[in-house]
Amino acid sequence: MRRAAIAVIASVAGVAWILGYKVTPHTAGIAATSPGQSTAPAEQPSPGTVAPGATSSPTPRAAGATGSFTGSDVPNRFGDVQVRLVISNGRVTEVQALQLPSDRAQSAYISQVAGPILRSEVIQAQSARIDIVSGATYTSQSYAQSVESALQQAHLG
Repeated sequence: MRRAAIAVIASVAGVAWILGYKVTPHTAGIAATSPGQSTAPAEQPSPGTVAPGATSSPTPRAAGATGSFTGSDVPNRFGDVQVRLVISNGRVTEVQALQLPSDRAQSAYISQVAGPILRSEVIQAQSARIDIVSGATYTSQSYAQSVESALQQAHLG
């Protein structure tokens, strides 16, 4: 019983570490791939996303765009992703995840870890050009697509 508890704790710590690991240009020895380079045959590149570590400057915004804009529901193999952006004077001030994959315990855990990281990425980038969160590739790509859809509705994408 004691060994099982130690194994579970070690496994949870390892998964948390892996999910918290973010691919950056400073990550040595890790091959970064852009969304279009995925090995999954049905995978399509996400419009507006940038390969991990690539630099991009915030997209210029139309002055005065203000409101709440809901992005499209973007399905992936683990579940649907949909976000709502709050925009004030042409700047993204808040990102709310309306849907993230949660059908399975692992999907729910990944969404719980990746959601805040993706939110922060969008607010920092002020666009859908965000880094992919390692361990949450499909969710990251769907998140970026939903953000792009909301930005287009606000005439900012």
